[in-house]
Amino acid sequence: MHTFEPTTDAEEIERVPAADGELALRRAGEHYEIISNGCFLMDTRAGASERLLARTALAAVTAPGDLRVLVGGLGVGFTLRETLTDPRVAHVRVIEREPAVVRWGRGPLAPFSGHALDDARVHVVTADLVAWVRSGAGDERFHALCLDIDNGPDWTVTDGNASLYDDAGLAALRERLAPGGVLTVWSATASPGFADRLRGHFARVRVERVPVARGEPDVVFVAQEG
Repeated sequence: MHTFEPTTDAEEIERVPAADGELALRRAGEHYEIISNGCFLMDTRAGASERLLARTALAAVTAPGDLRVLVGGLGVGFTLRETLTDPRVAHVRVIEREPAVVRWGRGPLAPFSGHALDDARVHVVTADLVAWVRSGAGDERFHALCLDIDNGPDWTVTDGNASLYDDAGLAALRERLAPGGVLTVWSATASPGFADRLRGHFARVRVERVPVARGEPDVVFVAQEG
């Protein structure tokens, strides 16, 4: 997820009410943008760090197969698509708060994810990720949790999302991991404080940086159980 200025000559395809205001889908040439309350969230142009979110998590998982993965935040589907390229993955749970994002993912955005939502391994839950994680719904455990619902731990889309990144939130996320599981978190900015907090809950923590055209690198936090 990103927050930059929308393309000025983009064509608006649809505008819908959202949990935190409104969302709009816009087309700029061959690409699409999702806009929240007038602010750019994401588009279909790049996605290197979103793919890294899944690729890094799965590379660290040593289990040979039948992997269960949670993707928190569908976006334009880059993370989900990357997850499905690993033949060990048997089940992917996508948690996405906005029904319109899921609908767009099955419609005009589908080619950019390789029609990932049609894969039989994918199961979508339309819910707030923070509430879902804390609820213990289904008591599911995952080999990888790949989260991209904010611009980062220090730059949340809603105030309530901040609780996902505090000590209680990290404890709840760790409870969702299978033994040896991996948590990855996307961020548009560095967050040394969050990295330190992760080290209080996970045996191994590292930070991956991805150069981007706008200047400051995207960041993927990688945390793994012992």
